[in-house]
Amino acid sequence: MAGYARVVGHTLHRFDDLKSLMACASPRRSGDELAGIAAETDERRIAARLVLADLPLVTFLNDALIPYEEDEVTRLILDTHDAPAFRKVAHMTVGDFRDWLLSYEADTAALTALAPGLTPEMVAAVSKLMRNQDLIAVAAKCSVITRFRTTIGLPGRLSSRLQPNHPTDDTAGVAASLLDGLLYGIGDAVIGINPATDNVPAYIALLELLETVRLKFSLPVQSCVLAHVTTSIQAIERGAPVDLVFQSIAGTEKANKGFGVTLSLLREAEQAALSLKRGEIGNNVMYFETGQGAALSAGAHHGVDQQTVETRAYAVARAFNPLLVNTVVGFIGPEYLYDAKQITRAGLEDHFCAKLLGVPMGVDVCYTNHAEADQDDMDVLMTLLATAGVNFLIAVPGADDVMLNYQSLSYHDVLGLRHLLGKPPAPEFEAWLENAGWLDDQRRLPPWKAGSRVVKNLLEQAV
Repeated sequence: MAGYARVVGHTLHRFDDLKSLMACASPRRSGDELAGIAAETDERRIAARLVLADLPLVTFLNDALIPYEEDEVTRLILDTHDAPAFRKVAHMTVGDFRDWLLSYEADTAALTALAPGLTPEMVAAVSKLMRNQDLIAVAAKCSVITRFRTTIGLPGRLSSRLQPNHPTDDTAGVAASLLDGLLYGIGDAVIGINPATDNVPAYIALLELLETVRLKFSLPVQSCVLAHVTTSIQAIERGAPVDLVFQSIAGTEKANKGFGVTLSLLREAEQAALSLKRGEIGNNVMYFETGQGAALSAGAHHGVDQQTVETRAYAVARAFNPLLVNTVVGFIGPEYLYDAKQITRAGLEDHFCAKLLGVPMGVDVCYTNHAEADQDDMDVLMTLLATAGVNFLIAVPGADDVMLNYQSLSYHDVLGLRHLLGKPPAPEFEAWLENAGWLDDQRRLPPWKAGSRVVKNLLEQAV
């Protein structure tokens, strides 16, 4: 490829290749500036977007950003591309594609049929031409539904992950946070613990605690201990009650090797989890986590901008039919997403790109304490994402994860969103709440008082 150029004002802007063009077209973010690939000026950024808008979508099938021979994620993307599904938009430029996505014709059925025909690079490219409102409007039309014990992603519903982490994996501390979350109706997507130590005995101990609580209260939920995939495989071999297998993933082979995984290892884990046959209404058994900046922090981005690399991770996720995927949008820190503006944009991009590719995306609306962001900013992002139809949000006690040392959403944040927007949890979980007598006459979960009958009964049962 000879490169690209466009005159803006009185300046000729040249872009050496597709990789450079994509990086310069990205909204400003600290990670791309750290990597030395960002547009130096807003004028250059606009020039890149003008070139990108006129670029045929088929370009991304013929010009791989990371060479096919060097990267198994590139091979996965191109080898699994669904040409018949792509035919609907094959004649379009990136700009044409944006216009079509915002049209009435691009409804839920059309977008669902198109998803297998899109590559991550196409989706990342069109996102760079879209305003935040565009990202919300299109994502809201995407529907990606998955099932294990609950049904996640149904239109008009908002699911949640209950994250009862503890800095020493103390089972009493985990159980207290877990019961607190249940009182707020949290956990219908998954009850998921990030373990403080990643070894098989600790993994199994936490898993058995979650299984005990699930069976004791007849909870229609799935559980997960977010250890490395090899730990999960070993636990399965020992007969542990594994519902979902978790793994952090990225958008390049080199970055995934930094996480200690390959596509073949993920396939082995998927088959191990499927062999247990623990799903009751479905068999989506994988849970993946991603985040902009992961490949750059590992020195494995190949000069590709961080948002495009992130979107490539969704092709990895898509290959394994996961129950859940979430981006931990502000978790890696201000070196990659500097402030609330960049975190908000990244969260909307990640959700849009994943859903357009047919991936069941949730978001950990979060930030680190040294980022230029606060909880008001997270309130804004969570409300935008809920409006955009995000599959699930993550919640921790008091919005403060005392084990991972970052700020997320609280249990009452998610409950408040459900009441504000009229979006109940997964139907199976909502039915459990109703059968327990916890919903009021407007099907809301009321605030509990410390001495209430429900709280006393729950604690007595737990003991």
